[in-house]
Amino acid sequence: MSAATDVIGGVGQVGLLDRERIVAKPGFNRWLVPPAALAIHLCIGMAYGFSVFWLPLSQALGTTGAEACGSLGAALFSTNCNWRVADLGWIYTLFFVLLGCSAAIWGGWLERSGPRKAGVVSAVCWCGGMLIAALGIYTHQLWVMWLGAGVIGGIGLGLGYISPVSTLIKWFPDRRGMATGMAIMGFGGGAMIGAPLANLLMGYFRTPDSVGVWQTFVVMAIIYFAFMMSGAFGYRIPPAGWRPEGWSPPAGSSTSMITTRHVHLRDAHKTKQFWMIWIVLCMNVSAGIGVIGMASPMLQEIFGGRLIGLPDLTFNELSVEQKAGIAAIAAGFAGLLSLFNIGGRFFWASLSDKIGRKNTYFTFFVLGIVLYALAPTAAGMGNQVLFVLIFGIILSMYGGGFATIPAYLADIFGTQFVGAIHGRLLTAWATAGILGPVVVNYIREFQLQAGVPREQVYDFTMYILAGMLVIGLIANMLVKPLDQKWFMSDEEVASLQAKTAATGYQGSHGSFGIGRGSFDGRALLAWLAVGIPILWGVWVTLKSTAALF
Repeated sequence: MSAATDVIGGVGQVGLLDRERIVAKPGFNRWLVPPAALAIHLCIGMAYGFSVFWLPLSQALGTTGAEACGSLGAALFSTNCNWRVADLGWIYTLFFVLLGCSAAIWGGWLERSGPRKAGVVSAVCWCGGMLIAALGIYTHQLWVMWLGAGVIGGIGLGLGYISPVSTLIKWFPDRRGMATGMAIMGFGGGAMIGAPLANLLMGYFRTPDSVGVWQTFVVMAIIYFAFMMSGAFGYRIPPAGWRPEGWSPPAGSSTSMITTRHVHLRDAHKTKQFWMIWIVLCMNVSAGIGVIGMASPMLQEIFGGRLIGLPDLTFNELSVEQKAGIAAIAAGFAGLLSLFNIGGRFFWASLSDKIGRKNTYFTFFVLGIVLYALAPTAAGMGNQVLFVLIFGIILSMYGGGFATIPAYLADIFGTQFVGAIHGRLLTAWATAGILGPVVVNYIREFQLQAGVPREQVYDFTMYILAGMLVIGLIANMLVKPLDQKWFMSDEEVASLQAKTAATGYQGSHGSFGIGRGSFDGRALLAWLAVGIPILWGVWVTLKSTAALF
């Protein structure tokens, strides 16, 4: 490549962020790509942990002298009333609505521009959004915080979430599930690292006049920007046609669930298979989000005094101090569920490489239906350990569903546009983010108003969630291989891949990369850079979980 091609922005030139610039050269180690993806996902995954800021921000003007805002309108524009937790919670909704929408809208652009450019834009949006939110906190303007963290940050979430999907699947055609599971595991683990880090920073910056949140946002934005840019510049894509040494694609057939051909983005949503997989993801996520949203209050209200050695006392009979004690135990329960969520992303996605994606989802739905139906029985028995185990497995399948879906799409639609197709499918997540909590919360309130005891209000809810899984099971059974009419011609695929084709690599698998699973020193350092924060997060979570047992 000549020096002229290194100049960014010239006509016909290859810019630093362009897709053509990041085609890997001979000798590149594919095991450098998953830690690059993790560096981005661990940062944007803090979206799950933003609730750690709500209580401090609800007292940003002090606990005396300033009343809580009387309405959402007042909270958005007033500077002299304390925000309510409910007002702040809308940022969480904005996160996942904007994640799904931005992934759907700009997924096609990502496929054309490549993962590096998408990763850089994601870093600018996510970290820039945090800085704007910090300004909103400093000036006590909630609408500025919504705009920064919720809207701009939400766009960064969507682009960052799907940026590595297509790349990882192309680097690991022999282990699609494992590769996407490694990256998407990071999104589930982001809060496990970010929430305790935020608590440490807020404690450091807290003063009599400040709750320390805006300073924490600034520091975390700087740290995240460094990690995300490192990840974006670590991305490489394989030359078109490359495959690992010694691996051959599975023989295609009309009944095979893994295609060797490719569907164009413009046609994917026209197929029945796309919408069946959309329902599969939506139902799996709706049920899982329903559990996540009620995990802490559910444990407290079902087991009450049993959690602190007072089995005769129900939740309503506990004192304020006793309720604080069981709240701490419930926080440990939530932490344990996050570990199952993270571990499930890697375990189930890797298992799907062995048993197939359709069979993996069949397992999710059948086992999930049984576990959701058994949960009320475990609660009625007062068996705390069995109850925790049931919900741990449920959350592992919730996380596993996210990690397995990109490989499922690649199996059905091919790899050429899988990142963009995945982006459009994430509208199912946005839908589930509304459907799951609404179903759970409204059923709970309806039963409480009907006089149902607190320890029993969740029984009917669990049966409703099991019914959602039945719908998902039926949709999964209807997923069949695509008709040949949906696939692009070989000529169209070759035209799309022309810019990333590398003469001499196709068919010369042994000369490119270092084999199917070896590490070198550089790969080890990259994994340590993301592995050490993960281990720290696991250690902190396990410490908080110890009180549960």
